[in-house]
Amino acid sequence: NGMFAIALYDRQEESLMLIRDRVGIKPLFYFWDGNHFAFASELKALLKLEIVKQNIKINHKAINDYLHVGFIPEPQTIYENIYKFPAGSYGILKEKYFKIHEYWNISKQLNTHTINSEKEAKAKLNELLISSVNYRLISDVPYGVFLSGGIDSSLVAAVAQKITGNIKTFSIGFNEAKYNEAPYAKAVAHYLKTKHTEFTVTYDHAISLIDDIISQYDEPFADASAVPTMMVSRLAKNDVSMVLSGDGGDELFWGYGAYHWAKRLSNPFIRNFRFPIASCLEMGNSRQKRVAQMLRFSSDDFLPAHILSQEQYFFRTKEVSQLLNQEYLSSASFHDPEVERRKLNLIEKQSLFDFNHYLKDDLLVKVDRASMKYALEVRVPLLDYRIAEFAFNLSPELKHKNHCDKYLLKQVLYDYVPKSYFDRPKWGFALPLNHWLKNELKPLVQEYLNPEKLKKHELLNATQVQKMLKRHESGNDYLYGRIWNLLILQMWMEKNAKVV
Repeated sequence: NGMFAIALYDRQEESLMLIRDRVGIKPLFYFWDGNHFAFASELKALLKLEIVKQNIKINHKAINDYLHVGFIPEPQTIYENIYKFPAGSYGILKEKYFKIHEYWNISKQLNTHTINSEKEAKAKLNELLISSVNYRLISDVPYGVFLSGGIDSSLVAAVAQKITGNIKTFSIGFNEAKYNEAPYAKAVAHYLKTKHTEFTVTYDHAISLIDDIISQYDEPFADASAVPTMMVSRLAKNDVSMVLSGDGGDELFWGYGAYHWAKRLSNPFIRNFRFPIASCLEMGNSRQKRVAQMLRFSSDDFLPAHILSQEQYFFRTKEVSQLLNQEYLSSASFHDPEVERRKLNLIEKQSLFDFNHYLKDDLLVKVDRASMKYALEVRVPLLDYRIAEFAFNLSPELKHKNHCDKYLLKQVLYDYVPKSYFDRPKWGFALPLNHWLKNELKPLVQEYLNPEKLKKHELLNATQVQKMLKRHESGNDYLYGRIWNLLILQMWMEKNAKVV
Protein backbone atom coordinates (compact mmCIF):
# COMPACT_ATOMS: atom_id res chain seq x y z
CA ASN A 1 0.00 0.00 0.00
CA GLY A 2 1.48 3.36 -0.98
CA MET A 3 3.86 4.72 -3.60
CA PHE A 4 7.00 3.08 -4.86
CA ALA A 5 9.27 2.33 -7.80
CA ILE A 6 11.57 -0.61 -7.03
CA ALA A 7 14.44 -2.34 -8.82
CA LEU A 8 15.65 -5.73 -7.54
CA TYR A 9 18.66 -7.53 -8.98
CA ASP A 10 18.99 -11.29 -8.40
CA ARG A 11 22.68 -12.17 -8.65
CA GLN A 12 22.11 -15.91 -8.68
CA GLU A 13 19.51 -15.79 -11.45
CA GLU A 14 21.22 -12.84 -13.15
CA SER A 15 17.82 -11.22 -13.57
CA LEU A 16 16.41 -7.76 -12.89
CA MET A 17 12.90 -7.03 -11.63
CA LEU A 18 11.21 -3.61 -11.86
CA ILE A 19 8.03 -2.88 -9.89
CA ARG A 20 5.83 0.23 -9.83
CA ASP A 21 3.00 1.13 -7.44
CA ARG A 22 -0.61 0.39 -8.35
CA VAL A 23 -1.70 3.91 -9.27
CA GLY A 24 1.57 5.24 -10.71
CA ILE A 25 2.40 7.86 -8.09
CA LYS A 26 6.17 7.48 -8.44
CA PRO A 27 7.85 7.62 -11.88
CA LEU A 28 9.90 4.86 -13.51
CA PHE A 29 11.35 4.97 -17.04
CA TYR A 30 13.26 2.44 -19.08
CA PHE A 31 15.18 2.29 -22.36
CA TRP A 32 14.92 -0.92 -24.38
CA ASP A 33 15.93 -1.43 -28.00
CA GLY A 34 16.12 -5.21 -27.95
CA ASN A 35 19.83 -5.22 -27.14
CA HIS A 36 20.41 -2.58 -24.46
CA PHE A 37 18.38 -1.97 -21.31
CA ALA A 38 18.51 0.89 -18.78
CA PHE A 39 16.11 2.29 -16.19
CA ALA A 40 15.83 5.47 -14.11
CA SER A 41 13.38 7.61 -12.18
CA GLU A 42 13.98 10.54 -14.56
CA LEU A 43 14.19 10.81 -18.34
CA LYS A 44 17.19 13.12 -18.11
CA ALA A 45 19.21 10.39 -16.39
CA LEU A 46 18.68 8.01 -19.33
CA LEU A 47 19.69 10.74 -21.77
CA LYS A 48 23.14 10.83 -20.16
CA LEU A 49 23.85 7.30 -21.43
CA GLU A 50 25.81 7.14 -24.66
CA ILE A 51 23.82 4.21 -26.08
CA VAL A 52 20.61 6.21 -25.56
CA LYS A 53 21.98 9.45 -27.00
CA GLN A 54 23.18 7.68 -30.15
CA ASN A 55 19.68 6.44 -31.00
CA ILE A 56 17.45 9.25 -29.77
CA LYS A 57 14.45 10.21 -31.94
CA ILE A 58 11.25 12.16 -31.36
CA ASN A 59 8.19 9.95 -30.87
CA HIS A 60 5.62 11.21 -33.40
CA LYS A 61 2.67 9.50 -31.70
CA ALA A 62 3.58 11.23 -28.43
CA ILE A 63 3.40 14.66 -30.12
CA ASN A 64 -0.10 13.89 -31.41
CA ASP A 65 -1.32 12.86 -27.97
CA TYR A 66 0.35 15.81 -26.27
CA LEU A 67 -1.42 18.32 -28.51
CA HIS A 68 -4.74 16.57 -27.88
CA VAL A 69 -4.63 16.24 -24.08
CA GLY A 70 -1.60 18.22 -22.89
CA PHE A 71 0.46 15.28 -21.63
CA ILE A 72 2.09 12.14 -23.03
CA PRO A 73 0.26 8.99 -21.88
CA GLU A 74 1.91 5.89 -20.48
CA PRO A 75 3.75 3.88 -21.78
CA GLN A 76 4.98 6.49 -24.26
CA THR A 77 7.53 9.23 -23.71
CA ILE A 78 8.60 12.01 -26.05
CA TYR A 79 11.42 9.72 -27.25
CA GLU A 80 11.29 6.47 -29.20
CA ASN A 81 12.59 3.40 -27.33
CA ILE A 82 12.22 5.13 -23.95
CA TYR A 83 9.06 4.15 -22.08
CA LYS A 84 7.14 4.87 -18.91
CA PHE A 85 7.02 1.63 -16.95
CA PRO A 86 3.29 0.88 -16.47
CA ALA A 87 1.67 1.37 -13.08
CA GLY A 88 0.47 -1.72 -11.25
CA SER A 89 3.04 -3.88 -13.00
CA TYR A 90 6.32 -5.70 -12.56
CA GLY A 91 8.83 -6.53 -15.27
CA ILE A 92 11.57 -9.14 -15.46
CA LEU A 93 14.74 -8.81 -17.54
CA LYS A 94 16.85 -11.93 -18.06
CA GLU A 95 19.52 -12.14 -20.73
CA LYS A 96 17.86 -10.42 -23.74
CA TYR A 97 14.30 -11.19 -22.70
CA PHE A 98 12.14 -8.52 -21.03
CA LYS A 99 8.49 -9.05 -20.16
CA ILE A 100 6.04 -6.91 -18.20
CA HIS A 101 3.31 -8.50 -16.04
CA GLU A 102 0.30 -6.65 -14.62
CA TYR A 103 -0.50 -7.26 -10.95
CA TRP A 104 -3.25 -4.63 -10.45
CA ASN A 105 -5.66 -2.75 -12.70
CA ILE A 106 -8.66 -0.80 -11.41
CA SER A 107 -10.76 -2.10 -14.32
CA LYS A 108 -10.36 -5.63 -12.94
CA GLN A 109 -11.39 -4.62 -9.42
CA LEU A 110 -14.97 -3.77 -10.40
CA ASN A 111 -17.61 -6.07 -8.91
CA THR A 112 -20.83 -7.25 -10.52
CA HIS A 113 -22.98 -5.21 -8.12
CA THR A 114 -22.41 -1.72 -6.73
CA ILE A 115 -22.56 -0.48 -3.13
CA ASN A 116 -25.99 1.16 -2.72
CA SER A 117 -26.51 1.83 1.00
CA GLU A 118 -25.58 5.44 1.76
CA LYS A 119 -25.29 4.84 5.50
CA GLU A 120 -22.95 1.86 5.11
CA ALA A 121 -20.95 3.53 2.33
CA LYS A 122 -20.41 6.70 4.36
CA ALA A 123 -19.21 4.76 7.41
CA LYS A 124 -16.90 2.61 5.30
CA LEU A 125 -15.40 5.59 3.46
CA ASN A 126 -14.71 7.41 6.72
CA GLU A 127 -13.06 4.27 8.12
CA LEU A 128 -10.87 3.89 5.02
CA LEU A 129 -9.88 7.57 5.09
CA ILE A 130 -8.78 7.42 8.72
CA SER A 131 -6.77 4.26 8.03
CA SER A 132 -5.18 5.71 4.89
CA VAL A 133 -4.19 9.01 6.50
CA ASN A 134 -2.84 7.12 9.53
CA TYR A 135 -0.59 5.04 7.28
CA ARG A 136 0.71 8.12 5.50
CA LEU A 137 1.45 10.02 8.70
CA ILE A 138 4.08 7.45 9.67
CA SER A 139 7.14 9.64 9.28
CA ASP A 140 10.42 10.56 10.95
CA VAL A 141 10.39 14.07 9.43
CA PRO A 142 8.10 17.12 9.96
CA TYR A 143 4.92 16.97 7.87
CA GLY A 144 1.88 18.99 6.80
CA VAL A 145 -0.98 19.19 4.27
CA PHE A 146 -1.51 21.12 1.04
CA LEU A 147 -4.79 22.97 1.65
CA SER A 148 -6.66 24.73 -1.16
CA GLY A 149 -9.92 25.11 0.73
CA GLY A 150 -11.68 22.71 -1.65
CA ILE A 151 -13.42 19.45 -0.79
CA ASP A 152 -10.55 16.98 -1.17
CA SER A 153 -7.69 18.82 0.55
CA SER A 154 -10.01 20.02 3.33
CA LEU A 155 -11.09 16.45 4.06
CA VAL A 156 -7.49 15.19 4.14
CA ALA A 157 -6.50 18.09 6.43
CA ALA A 158 -9.49 17.48 8.69
CA VAL A 159 -8.75 13.77 9.13
CA ALA A 160 -5.05 14.44 9.69
CA GLN A 161 -5.83 17.14 12.27
CA LYS A 162 -8.24 14.82 14.10
CA ILE A 163 -5.52 12.16 14.30
CA THR A 164 -2.61 14.38 15.35
CA GLY A 165 -4.03 17.68 16.62
CA ASN A 166 -1.03 19.65 15.35
CA ILE A 167 -1.13 19.68 11.54
CA LYS A 168 0.53 22.42 9.51
CA THR A 169 -1.27 23.52 6.34
CA PHE A 170 0.00 25.40 3.29
CA SER A 171 -1.77 27.32 0.55
CA ILE A 172 -1.10 29.93 -2.10
CA GLY A 173 -3.25 32.71 -3.49
CA PHE A 174 -3.34 35.13 -6.41
CA ASN A 175 -3.89 38.86 -6.62
CA GLU A 176 -6.59 38.19 -9.23
CA ALA A 177 -9.76 37.55 -7.18
CA LYS A 178 -11.19 35.15 -9.78
CA TYR A 179 -8.36 32.68 -9.13
CA ASN A 180 -7.77 33.29 -5.44
CA GLU A 181 -8.89 30.45 -3.17
CA ALA A 182 -6.61 31.51 -0.33
CA PRO A 183 -9.39 33.08 1.81
CA TYR A 184 -11.34 29.80 1.71
CA ALA A 185 -8.25 27.78 2.66
CA LYS A 186 -7.56 30.19 5.51
CA ALA A 187 -11.13 29.86 6.78
CA VAL A 188 -10.96 26.05 6.79
CA ALA A 189 -7.55 26.14 8.49
CA HIS A 190 -8.93 28.49 11.16
CA TYR A 191 -11.88 26.17 11.80
CA LEU A 192 -9.61 23.11 12.05
CA LYS A 193 -7.09 25.06 14.18
CA THR A 194 -4.13 24.10 11.99
CA LYS A 195 -0.90 26.09 11.84
CA HIS A 196 -1.50 27.75 8.49
CA THR A 197 1.00 29.36 6.09
CA GLU A 198 -0.05 31.28 2.99
CA PHE A 199 1.82 32.87 0.09
CA THR A 200 0.46 35.16 -2.65
CA VAL A 201 1.77 34.44 -6.14
CA THR A 202 2.45 37.38 -8.44
CA TYR A 203 3.15 37.31 -12.16
CA ASP A 204 6.87 37.82 -11.47
CA HIS A 205 6.96 34.73 -9.24
CA ALA A 206 5.17 32.63 -11.85
CA ILE A 207 7.16 33.75 -14.89
CA SER A 208 10.40 32.84 -13.12
CA LEU A 209 9.24 29.21 -12.99
CA ILE A 210 8.07 28.73 -16.60
CA ASP A 211 11.55 27.74 -17.75
CA ASP A 212 11.61 25.25 -14.88
CA ILE A 213 8.60 23.44 -16.37
CA ILE A 214 10.73 22.61 -19.41
CA SER A 215 13.70 21.33 -17.41
CA GLN A 216 11.86 19.73 -14.48
CA TYR A 217 9.30 17.75 -16.49
CA ASP A 218 11.77 16.45 -19.12
CA GLU A 219 9.12 16.27 -21.85
CA PRO A 220 6.35 18.60 -23.09
CA PHE A 221 3.81 19.06 -20.28
CA ALA A 222 1.01 21.60 -20.70
CA ASP A 223 -0.64 21.63 -17.27
CA ALA A 224 -0.11 25.28 -16.28
CA SER A 225 -0.98 24.51 -12.67
CA ALA A 226 2.54 23.05 -12.45
CA VAL A 227 3.61 26.62 -11.68
CA PRO A 228 1.48 27.14 -8.53
CA THR A 229 2.27 23.55 -7.51
CA MET A 230 5.97 24.43 -7.55
CA MET A 231 5.21 27.56 -5.54
CA VAL A 232 3.28 25.76 -2.80
CA SER A 233 5.94 23.02 -2.69
CA ARG A 234 8.65 25.63 -2.16
CA LEU A 235 6.53 27.26 0.54
CA ALA A 236 5.97 23.97 2.38
CA LYS A 237 9.61 22.89 2.16
CA ASN A 238 10.58 25.89 4.30
CA ASP A 239 8.79 24.22 7.20
CA VAL A 240 8.31 20.47 6.53
CA SER A 241 9.78 17.59 4.51
CA MET A 242 6.56 15.70 3.74
CA VAL A 243 2.99 16.76 2.94
CA LEU A 244 -0.32 15.08 2.23
CA SER A 245 -2.33 16.18 -0.82
CA GLY A 246 -5.96 15.73 -1.85
CA ASP A 247 -5.30 14.41 -5.36
CA GLY A 248 -7.65 11.69 -6.61
CA GLY A 249 -10.94 12.87 -5.16
CA ASP A 250 -12.29 14.29 -8.42
CA GLU A 251 -11.59 11.13 -10.44
CA LEU A 252 -12.90 8.73 -7.80
CA PHE A 253 -16.01 10.66 -6.73
CA TRP A 254 -16.90 12.67 -9.88
CA GLY A 255 -15.83 16.24 -9.28
CA TYR A 256 -15.06 17.42 -12.82
CA GLY A 257 -17.15 19.27 -15.36
CA ALA A 258 -16.21 16.44 -17.73
CA TYR A 259 -18.75 14.22 -15.99
CA HIS A 260 -21.54 16.69 -16.73
CA TRP A 261 -20.48 16.58 -20.39
CA ALA A 262 -20.46 12.80 -20.33
CA LYS A 263 -24.02 12.87 -18.97
CA ARG A 264 -25.18 15.35 -21.64
CA LEU A 265 -23.55 13.37 -24.44
CA SER A 266 -25.32 10.23 -23.20
CA ASN A 267 -28.60 11.84 -24.26
CA PRO A 268 -29.78 10.01 -27.43
CA PHE A 269 -31.13 13.21 -29.01
CA ILE A 270 -27.85 15.07 -28.55
CA ARG A 271 -25.84 12.09 -29.78
CA ASN A 272 -27.93 11.67 -32.93
CA PHE A 273 -28.09 15.36 -33.83
CA ARG A 274 -24.77 16.59 -32.46
CA PHE A 275 -23.40 17.78 -35.82
CA PRO A 276 -26.42 19.96 -36.80
CA ILE A 277 -26.52 21.35 -33.24
CA ALA A 278 -22.78 22.10 -33.41
CA SER A 279 -23.18 23.89 -36.76
CA CYS A 280 -25.79 26.22 -35.25
CA LEU A 281 -23.75 26.91 -32.12
CA GLU A 282 -20.62 27.75 -34.12
CA MET A 283 -22.42 30.90 -35.29
CA GLY A 284 -22.72 32.14 -31.70
CA ASN A 285 -20.43 33.60 -29.04
CA SER A 286 -17.22 32.07 -27.70
CA ARG A 287 -19.05 30.00 -25.08
CA GLN A 288 -21.39 28.53 -27.70
CA LYS A 289 -18.44 27.80 -29.99
CA ARG A 290 -16.82 25.83 -27.20
CA VAL A 291 -19.99 23.73 -26.78
CA ALA A 292 -19.92 23.13 -30.53
CA GLN A 293 -16.37 21.82 -30.29
CA MET A 294 -17.39 19.46 -27.50
CA LEU A 295 -20.13 18.03 -29.74
CA ARG A 296 -17.74 17.32 -32.62
CA PHE A 297 -16.26 13.98 -31.56
CA SER A 298 -15.33 11.39 -34.18
CA SER A 299 -16.33 8.14 -32.45
CA ASP A 300 -17.41 6.70 -29.11
CA ASP A 301 -14.08 4.87 -28.81
CA PHE A 302 -12.20 8.12 -28.19
CA LEU A 303 -15.00 10.13 -26.55
CA PRO A 304 -13.44 10.21 -23.03
CA ALA A 305 -10.18 11.59 -24.47
CA HIS A 306 -12.18 14.15 -26.49
CA ILE A 307 -14.12 15.29 -23.41
CA LEU A 308 -10.90 15.65 -21.40
CA SER A 309 -9.24 17.53 -24.25
CA GLN A 310 -12.06 20.05 -24.60
CA GLU A 311 -12.44 20.50 -20.83
CA GLN A 312 -8.78 21.55 -20.82
CA TYR A 313 -9.20 23.79 -23.92
CA PHE A 314 -6.72 21.75 -25.99
CA PHE A 315 -6.85 20.60 -29.63
CA ARG A 316 -9.46 18.31 -31.13
CA THR A 317 -8.03 15.44 -33.20
CA LYS A 318 -9.06 17.18 -36.42
CA GLU A 319 -7.23 20.33 -35.34
CA VAL A 320 -4.12 18.27 -34.56
CA SER A 321 -4.14 16.88 -38.10
CA GLN A 322 -4.28 20.44 -39.48
CA LEU A 323 -1.62 21.73 -37.13
CA LEU A 324 1.12 19.12 -37.46
CA ASN A 325 3.32 18.85 -40.50
CA GLN A 326 2.65 15.63 -42.40
CA GLU A 327 5.58 13.56 -41.15
CA TYR A 328 4.47 13.94 -37.52
CA LEU A 329 0.87 12.80 -38.00
CA SER A 330 -0.07 9.62 -36.14
CA SER A 331 -3.14 7.85 -34.80
CA ALA A 332 -4.48 8.31 -31.27
CA SER A 333 -3.24 5.89 -28.63
CA PHE A 334 -5.93 5.80 -25.93
CA HIS A 335 -7.28 2.28 -25.64
CA ASP A 336 -8.68 1.28 -22.26
CA PRO A 337 -9.52 -2.37 -21.47
CA GLU A 338 -13.16 -3.40 -21.51
CA VAL A 339 -14.80 -3.89 -18.12
CA GLU A 340 -16.37 -7.34 -18.09
CA ARG A 341 -18.10 -7.63 -14.72
CA ARG A 342 -20.71 -4.92 -15.19
CA LYS A 343 -21.83 -2.47 -17.85
CA LEU A 344 -20.65 1.09 -17.26
CA ASN A 345 -22.48 4.26 -18.24
CA LEU A 346 -20.60 7.04 -20.05
CA ILE A 347 -19.88 8.94 -16.82
CA GLU A 348 -18.33 5.84 -15.26
CA LYS A 349 -16.25 5.31 -18.40
CA GLN A 350 -15.07 8.92 -18.25
CA SER A 351 -14.10 8.49 -14.60
CA LEU A 352 -12.18 5.31 -15.44
CA PHE A 353 -10.39 7.07 -18.31
CA ASP A 354 -9.47 10.01 -16.07
CA PHE A 355 -8.13 7.66 -13.40
CA ASN A 356 -6.06 5.67 -15.89
CA HIS A 357 -4.73 8.63 -17.88
CA TYR A 358 -5.38 12.17 -16.64
CA LEU A 359 -4.66 11.40 -12.98
CA LYS A 360 -1.66 9.18 -13.63
CA ASP A 361 0.00 10.98 -16.54
CA ASP A 362 -0.91 14.58 -15.69
CA LEU A 363 -1.87 15.30 -12.08
CA LEU A 364 0.48 12.87 -10.35
CA VAL A 365 3.31 13.80 -12.71
CA LYS A 366 2.69 17.48 -12.00
CA VAL A 367 2.83 17.04 -8.23
CA ASP A 368 5.77 14.62 -8.20
CA ARG A 369 8.06 16.73 -10.40
CA ALA A 370 7.08 20.02 -8.75
CA SER A 371 7.61 18.71 -5.22
CA MET A 372 10.79 16.78 -6.01
CA LYS A 373 12.31 20.01 -7.32
CA TYR A 374 12.39 21.08 -3.66
CA ALA A 375 13.03 17.59 -2.18
CA LEU A 376 9.52 17.58 -0.72
CA GLU A 377 7.75 14.23 -0.42
CA VAL A 378 4.03 14.24 -1.27
CA ARG A 379 1.79 11.39 -0.12
CA VAL A 380 -1.72 10.87 -1.48
CA PRO A 381 -4.23 9.37 1.01
CA LEU A 382 -7.22 9.37 -1.36
CA LEU A 383 -5.29 7.09 -3.73
CA ASP A 384 -4.93 4.28 -1.23
CA TYR A 385 -5.85 1.31 -3.44
CA ARG A 386 -8.58 0.29 -0.96
CA ILE A 387 -10.28 3.69 -1.42
CA ALA A 388 -9.92 3.48 -5.21
CA GLU A 389 -11.51 0.02 -5.31
CA PHE A 390 -14.27 1.16 -2.95
CA ALA A 391 -15.02 4.27 -5.03
CA PHE A 392 -15.22 2.43 -8.36
CA ASN A 393 -17.71 0.00 -6.83
CA LEU A 394 -19.99 2.74 -5.48
CA SER A 395 -23.41 3.25 -7.02
CA PRO A 396 -23.40 6.30 -9.36
CA GLU A 397 -26.27 7.69 -7.25
CA LEU A 398 -23.88 8.04 -4.30
CA LYS A 399 -21.42 10.10 -6.33
CA HIS A 400 -23.91 12.47 -7.93
CA LYS A 401 -27.13 13.01 -5.99
CA ASN A 402 -29.60 15.89 -5.80
CA HIS A 403 -27.47 17.86 -8.30
CA CYS A 404 -24.50 17.51 -5.94
CA ASP A 405 -21.10 16.36 -7.26
CA LYS A 406 -18.90 14.18 -5.03
CA TYR A 407 -21.99 13.59 -2.89
CA LEU A 408 -20.68 10.83 -0.60
CA LEU A 409 -17.27 12.44 -0.12
CA LYS A 410 -18.98 15.69 0.90
CA GLN A 411 -21.22 13.91 3.41
CA VAL A 412 -18.10 12.56 5.12
CA LEU A 413 -16.43 15.99 5.01
CA TYR A 414 -19.43 17.76 6.57
CA ASP A 415 -18.96 15.67 9.73
CA TYR A 416 -15.57 17.38 10.10
CA VAL A 417 -16.17 20.88 8.65
CA PRO A 418 -19.59 22.59 8.27
CA LYS A 419 -21.16 22.64 4.81
CA SER A 420 -21.27 26.46 4.81
CA TYR A 421 -17.51 26.59 4.27
CA PHE A 422 -17.94 25.03 0.82
CA ASP A 423 -21.05 26.73 -0.58
CA ARG A 424 -19.38 27.97 -3.76
CA PRO A 425 -18.59 26.67 -7.27
CA LYS A 426 -15.57 24.42 -7.83
CA TRP A 427 -12.49 26.47 -8.74
CA GLY A 428 -9.53 24.27 -9.54
CA PHE A 429 -5.84 25.04 -9.14
CA ALA A 430 -5.24 27.39 -12.06
CA LEU A 431 -3.40 30.46 -13.28
CA PRO A 432 -4.94 33.58 -14.90
CA LEU A 433 -3.49 32.19 -18.12
CA ASN A 434 -5.74 33.86 -20.68
CA HIS A 435 -4.91 37.33 -19.34
CA TRP A 436 -1.20 36.62 -19.01
CA LEU A 437 -0.85 35.24 -22.56
CA LYS A 438 -2.35 38.44 -23.95
CA ASN A 439 -0.29 40.70 -21.72
CA GLU A 440 2.71 39.74 -19.58
CA LEU A 441 3.49 36.51 -21.47
CA LYS A 442 2.90 38.00 -24.92
CA PRO A 443 6.65 38.59 -25.58
CA LEU A 444 7.30 34.91 -24.82
CA VAL A 445 4.55 33.86 -27.25
CA GLN A 446 5.98 36.13 -29.95
CA GLU A 447 9.49 34.79 -29.36
CA TYR A 448 8.68 31.08 -29.57
CA LEU A 449 5.65 31.00 -31.88
CA ASN A 450 6.98 33.26 -34.62
CA PRO A 451 7.16 31.77 -38.15
CA GLU A 452 10.97 31.54 -38.13
CA LYS A 453 11.10 29.45 -34.95
CA LEU A 454 8.22 27.27 -36.12
CA LYS A 455 9.88 26.54 -39.46
CA LYS A 456 13.19 25.82 -37.75
CA HIS A 457 11.82 22.67 -36.09
CA GLU A 458 9.50 21.70 -38.99
CA LEU A 459 6.98 20.38 -36.51
CA LEU A 460 4.01 22.75 -36.66
CA ASN A 461 2.25 24.40 -39.57
CA ALA A 462 3.29 28.05 -39.17
CA THR A 463 0.28 29.37 -41.11
CA GLN A 464 -2.19 27.55 -38.85
CA VAL A 465 -0.41 28.78 -35.72
CA GLN A 466 -0.47 32.41 -36.89
CA LYS A 467 -4.19 32.19 -37.65
CA MET A 468 -4.79 30.87 -34.15
CA LEU A 469 -2.77 33.66 -32.54
CA LYS A 470 -4.84 36.26 -34.39
CA ARG A 471 -8.08 34.62 -33.24
CA HIS A 472 -6.78 34.59 -29.68
CA GLU A 473 -5.94 38.30 -29.86
CA SER A 474 -9.47 39.08 -31.05
CA GLY A 475 -10.85 37.42 -27.92
CA ASN A 476 -13.63 35.52 -29.68
CA ASP A 477 -12.54 31.99 -28.77
CA TYR A 478 -11.33 29.97 -25.80
CA LEU A 479 -7.86 29.46 -27.22
CA TYR A 480 -5.54 30.15 -24.30
CA GLY A 481 -5.14 26.43 -23.51
CA ARG A 482 -4.10 25.75 -27.09
CA ILE A 483 -1.65 28.67 -27.14
CA TRP A 484 -0.06 27.53 -23.87
CA ASN A 485 0.14 23.97 -25.22
CA LEU A 486 2.04 25.18 -28.31
CA LEU A 487 4.25 27.54 -26.31
CA ILE A 488 5.44 24.75 -24.00
CA LEU A 489 6.04 22.42 -26.96
CA GLN A 490 8.11 25.00 -28.83
CA MET A 491 10.08 25.94 -25.71
CA TRP A 492 10.83 22.26 -25.16
CA MET A 493 11.91 21.81 -28.79
CA GLU A 494 14.18 24.83 -28.57
CA LYS A 495 15.81 23.64 -25.34
CA ASN A 496 16.25 20.06 -26.58
CA ALA A 497 17.17 20.73 -30.21
CA LYS A 498 20.73 19.50 -29.62
CA VAL A 499 19.50 16.29 -27.98
CA VAL A 500 17.33 15.22 -30.91
